[in-house]
Amino acid sequence: MRAVVKGRIGVFHPQGFLDGNNVPLLLPIDDIKATEALNIDMLLVSLKKVIFFNKNGFDAFVKFLNYIRDQKHIPVGFCDYDHQKFKTIYTFYKNDINFSLFKNEKIAELFVSNNKSDSKTVLVYNPDPSQRSAMAIELFNYGHNPVVCQNQSEFEQKRTASSLYYAIIEDTYLGFFGQKIATRITGNAVIYTVSNFIDAEITDTFNIAYHNNSLNVGFRLFIFDAYKVISMNIHALNFFTKLASSAAEYNATICFVGLTFEKTPESFKNDLEDAGMLFFNSMDEILKNKELLNDLGGCGGGTAKQQRALNKLLINQLQLLIDATVSTITMMTNTSATKTSVNLHTLSVENSHEQIASSIGFYGDLDGLIILVFPKNIAKKACELLIGSQDVSDEDILDSLAEFVNIIGGRTKVLLSEQKMRLDITLPRTYADIDTLLEIAQNKKGVQVNLDFEGQNFIFFLTR
Repeated sequence: MRAVVKGRIGVFHPQGFLDGNNVPLLLPIDDIKATEALNIDMLLVSLKKVIFFNKNGFDAFVKFLNYIRDQKHIPVGFCDYDHQKFKTIYTFYKNDINFSLFKNEKIAELFVSNNKSDSKTVLVYNPDPSQRSAMAIELFNYGHNPVVCQNQSEFEQKRTASSLYYAIIEDTYLGFFGQKIATRITGNAVIYTVSNFIDAEITDTFNIAYHNNSLNVGFRLFIFDAYKVISMNIHALNFFTKLASSAAEYNATICFVGLTFEKTPESFKNDLEDAGMLFFNSMDEILKNKELLNDLGGCGGGTAKQQRALNKLLINQLQLLIDATVSTITMMTNTSATKTSVNLHTLSVENSHEQIASSIGFYGDLDGLIILVFPKNIAKKACELLIGSQDVSDEDILDSLAEFVNIIGGRTKVLLSEQKMRLDITLPRTYADIDTLLEIAQNKKGVQVNLDFEGQNFIFFLTR
């Protein structure tokens, strides 16, 4: 079975059953070598003629595609499937999708190099904000005009006028940029969802590395959504007590929302309150009370318990991290950046009242923290594509800025993975108030790169 080349895309067309037994027969070594030699920008496996597949069969193709991606540094994935197949694939790999999914080849062609004068207007929707942002940025980069829907109802309304669009993009996933993190952010509160009976297993299922790096990024309010928790035992109590105690060292707050004590000893609540944990009946009590949200740390900051020095490994990746940031901003604003200075010191921001900022952390084979300080009008311009309108509020800009910075984190992750570095990223923390950012970063020594965008200073700051 050889790949058929269409334009800049190579496509395999397996037939029948992909069950793990016949896949090695479909991909002999000669075909793999021939694929490596192809001059293509993307490699896909079409599922158009596949009657049935299971996880084992799919794994074999995923392994092959990942090999080609690592050799040729091109996007890889699958295409030509219906909604049910998309759901099945997503269920197989929802925690680690490192390939792309395109509903058909027509959509895939929009995400490869083309003649930018051949611009297409396309309708885009994905329930994951990070995926929506990634698609918008990539389509814009290839010269197209993406119309991005922010919710399902808007998408259903606009798709009725299908004749206005070259393509309607749904059931699509960009595995090379999209991020999927098992938590959610509301404002600047990190919300974890727990359910059923909580016992010693919480120490294995809770991502403590992600939590600690979220603290390092600057998050100071963590909420456990516990509406579906039935009970907890002494092992869970000890875990949450230690978590609350360590959070106090960062001046952070941990809350439980919706937890009842019908089957959990009331003494557990007293012990957790003594450790500094707070309890609320509903999420709205916190999120809709701006004054309380600020008091709890959802808008404020606090210094970290320890400062970590930059290391050689991180400094060696400085230019790559800057390139991932600047190239994304350049695409979104149609402006070029000029480096004006590079210094090693604590973060320094002039005219802070005219700036907004965001921070994102990464950890794994390499760990660090990127802080980005935007002039407000540059941030607005960069986010207009994601918002889909020029008439936006400051709150809208902050929300879309988080999505935008998440894409920068995704690009960073991809570039480093090409150097065989495995890492994860935190969700972005945004700052409408630069003083809050400076409070968190006041003792963090790092590399500050000042860049000129249209005569205004943009700051890239790398630290740990």
